[in-house]
Amino acid sequence: MKVSSTTNTSSTISGFILLGFPCSREGQLLLFGLFSVLYLLTLMGNGSIICAVRWDQRLHTPMYILLANFSFLEIWYVTSTVPNMLANFLSDTKVISFSGCFLQFYFFFSLGSTECFFLAIMAFDRYLAICRPLHYPTIMTGRLCTRLVVSCWVLGFFWFLIPIIIISQMSFCGSRIIDHFLCDPGPLLALTCTRAPVIELTSSTLSSLLLFIPFLFIMVSYTLVLKAVLKVPSAAGRRKAFSTCGSHLAVVSLFYGSVMVMYVSPTSEHEAGMQKMVTLFYSIVTPLINPVIYSLRNKDMKHAMKKLLRT
Repeated sequence: MKVSSTTNTSSTISGFILLGFPCSREGQLLLFGLFSVLYLLTLMGNGSIICAVRWDQRLHTPMYILLANFSFLEIWYVTSTVPNMLANFLSDTKVISFSGCFLQFYFFFSLGSTECFFLAIMAFDRYLAICRPLHYPTIMTGRLCTRLVVSCWVLGFFWFLIPIIIISQMSFCGSRIIDHFLCDPGPLLALTCTRAPVIELTSSTLSSLLLFIPFLFIMVSYTLVLKAVLKVPSAAGRRKAFSTCGSHLAVVSLFYGSVMVMYVSPTSEHEAGMQKMVTLFYSIVTPLINPVIYSLRNKDMKHAMKKLLRT
């Protein structure tokens, strides 16, 4: 990677400075303690779902296998940002190396992309279970479930690969300060020596496709589910059908709601601060509360969790 000097300095930049959440030393220590607790709770919550699915034979179905994989994804998604953030709170320089910055950039966006695809195939699973219940066991086989899971991981990790490689090979000038708690493409492109409209357009297009194609797929799936549920004659049957989808819809709403707020947010003087808070919500808070949502709204998962806690 090349780093060009500005007209005022000829020193070589050894990395970027992540401003994070600027405050006093006491405030930094308080944030370190807070995010350490949130990180541990996230690991415990999602790890509990994985263990519950692994050890309870009744949960060895495509729905819960997908959920366990989703929880595994959430663990790595939050791990792509929080450990470095914690180190940043204790650091005086707040410097992240070039390689560290682009590795975080790659894994954060790849895992986020994988999450979008996972939410889509989880909606597809609920569509098959409710709209085509008689054919569900023959369609959603273990082989298809495995293929869908692998496809999500492969697509997620290849989606932004080329733009990230190109950006990492660009020359950077002037300030190395990134007003964020992670390496984000917007601030990185702002630090390049020359404008790269093609890369900016490519990144924007890929982001738009990644957001809206899975989201539209999810909306179509649940529209068909809603039409099928409304045809169920008994109220008990309708409640049972809605309960199987309620948890997933809540997770989709939290994740896509926060991501789209950031995506369509208007430019303002508080844009950097607002985007930090929104990114914080969908990248850290959402993985924390997802296990609570799935555990509280699903009787089988609630029973498995109680069984796990007793062992």
